[in-house]
Amino acid sequence: MFLKDILTEYEYYCLARGFTEKTMKNKRQEYKQLYEYLSIKRGIEQLESITSHDMKAYIKTKHNANLKPQSIISMAKMVAAFFNWCVSEEYITESPMKGVALPKVAKQIRDGFTSDEVVSMIDAFNYKDYINARNKAIVAMLADTGLRAIEITNLPSDAVKNINMLVIGKGRKERIVYISPALRQILIKYERIKRKYFKDKLVKSDTYFLNYKGEEMSHVGLWKVAKLAGELAGVQDVHPHKFRHYYAVQCVKSKMDIYSLSRLLGHSDVSTTQIYLESLNHDELLDKAIASSPLMNIAKTRRNQIKK
Repeated sequence: MFLKDILTEYEYYCLARGFTEKTMKNKRQEYKQLYEYLSIKRGIEQLESITSHDMKAYIKTKHNANLKPQSIISMAKMVAAFFNWCVSEEYITESPMKGVALPKVAKQIRDGFTSDEVVSMIDAFNYKDYINARNKAIVAMLADTGLRAIEITNLPSDAVKNINMLVIGKGRKERIVYISPALRQILIKYERIKRKYFKDKLVKSDTYFLNYKGEEMSHVGLWKVAKLAGELAGVQDVHPHKFRHYYAVQCVKSKMDIYSLSRLLGHSDVSTTQIYLESLNHDELLDKAIASSPLMNIAKTRRNQIKK
């Protein structure tokens, strides 16, 4: 089978799965480079003719181009996903990416927000007008639910209920996200001010958060809200995804299991969720280690039995 034809079929498979425009752009670029390398540099046109030696040579070209290790790994994952799909479709029996060594990336401890910083950013806004109330609700929702930026801007008004909301995540996958009483209190005030502000105005979108014109908020608009919250509260390097990181770390600290957290974040792979564990500092890891120590728990159980 011609590689070019199979790549085209796989593209439609990805489109049917609802990958974002940004993801599809990256995939098309990578698969174009892969095809050109295999067909022009190595004279391969047939899918079945590709071997692990070809793929090792392809990865080497990435190294020679001085790409960063993380970029090479991201590229390799896209290529591996294509070949794994080919295996699932029984076009080939084994992925040529099998056994291909990838560069190692040094793990970095990510600096996240402290709870005091999050509170300061929420309190940076008030309920004096619609924009202030909206910004306060956005920052609170980012911190208390871990929603992605695009999930916030695309959130329909009728999806937000009293105790939960239906969120459409990556790949058009639906999930239920719960609303805490503390967040609900902020949202109730926001909704009341929102109704009053748009009472005699034309609303052009049914999304939960609107700009002052009654239109759906843009991705850039949401970033500006996060940045403004940081500026008003004196917090550095503020962006929407960092709130998602904060939410995940707080859940881990509260001893939520990784599988439950993965579902709440809308991750398709638990390994993606595990990245947030790397954010725990040594003291926090020590606390978790002591809390989960079998001998410490045995001693605690015995003390409780003696008290009884």
